[in-house]
Amino acid sequence: MKRLLQAPNLALATLWADQLGAAGFEVHVQRAYASGIAGEIPPDQALPEVWIDDERRHAEAAEWFERWLRPSERRWLCRGCGEVVEGPFEVCWNCGAAAPE
Repeated sequence: MKRLLQAPNLALATLWADQLGAAGFEVHVQRAYASGIAGEIPPDQALPEVWIDDERRHAEAAEWFERWLRPSERRWLCRGCGEVVEGPFEVCWNCGAAAPE
């Protein structure tokens, strides 16, 4: 196992671990409940962490996570209603028309 990232809170650590797991990476959240002893140990040592089981896939998982964090630069004009749609959406949020290919 190898540490992949440190999260500012348990909610984000869990979300990130779930997303990585859905992408096919075997990950686990460590230090899930260590925030209760912050102060007794340095605060940065009490933050939750996401660890990957297969160290050989560490770089691949880190790269996938960085791509996932970056907002999509995709932008398209809906042919149905003329709305500008930004992000990874495949249908217009306004009228439900499919994105152009």
